[in-house]
Amino acid sequence: MAKNLFVGYNERDTFLHRLSGSTKLIGFVSLSIIGMLTFDTRFLLGIFLFSVILFWKSKIKFSEISFILKVIIAFAIFNIILVYVFSPSYGMSIYGSQHMIFGDPNHFFNLSWEELLYLFNVMLKYTFAVPLALVFLLTTEPSEFAASLNKIGISYRISYSVEITLRYIPDVQRDYRTISLAQQARGYEISKKANLMTRAKGAIQIILPLIFTSLDRIETVSQAMSLRRFGRHNKRTWYMARRFKMADYLALFLILLIVIIGITLFKVNNGRFWNPFK
Repeated sequence: MAKNLFVGYNERDTFLHRLSGSTKLIGFVSLSIIGMLTFDTRFLLGIFLFSVILFWKSKIKFSEISFILKVIIAFAIFNIILVYVFSPSYGMSIYGSQHMIFGDPNHFFNLSWEELLYLFNVMLKYTFAVPLALVFLLTTEPSEFAASLNKIGISYRISYSVEITLRYIPDVQRDYRTISLAQQARGYEISKKANLMTRAKGAIQIILPLIFTSLDRIETVSQAMSLRRFGRHNKRTWYMARRFKMADYLALFLILLIVIIGITLFKVNNGRFWNPFK
């Protein structure tokens, strides 16, 4: 139970931590959009390597994100399998050619190099965004993130709600662990030694108190904010807001360059797909 089940901000001395939250937000959104639009394998591999390098430079420990990585990997593999099962010939229709690995194009179950390339591109779309999202979430202080959202035009009420959500993730994690230990002390077995039904019942005994504890915390926070007349004015200042520095402008220039390359490839490829089978 000592392992982290949620991700959260941790202060570290890296250039990513020192960047403005606005810069990281713009970069994450821009790279995610251009990456999801394109099916150019070369470009997707480039963004994937770029995101892995950023993740390495952020000094994020694997133990902090192991749980969420397992969930994302399992979801990606499951989705890839479903894509192939329901449309094994979709790659051939996209690239307009047939280079079979096994099976026949006229039969339902077959595998072509075109389909394999398409599935590989889909997998890259899942994997490249994961390091970017983790770097953005784990290197951005919640209050500074809220200030960044407000800086790009989002209402400060919504921005502050997002900040509270991120800030209370460690508290929810601690509550989960405390309730879990209390329920195990009462005899509810939720370890891998128990069968599935026993673990499910034990999980319910944890989730319900956790929900009520979270609702009680929400009520306390909302009353405190109401007493301080939060939301009365249309604008507000931010204590944690950061001004753009030279590193931010350089990062934004690099992001713009990557986006321009992605858009240029649309014209070079005459569409979103890079076709190596021509």
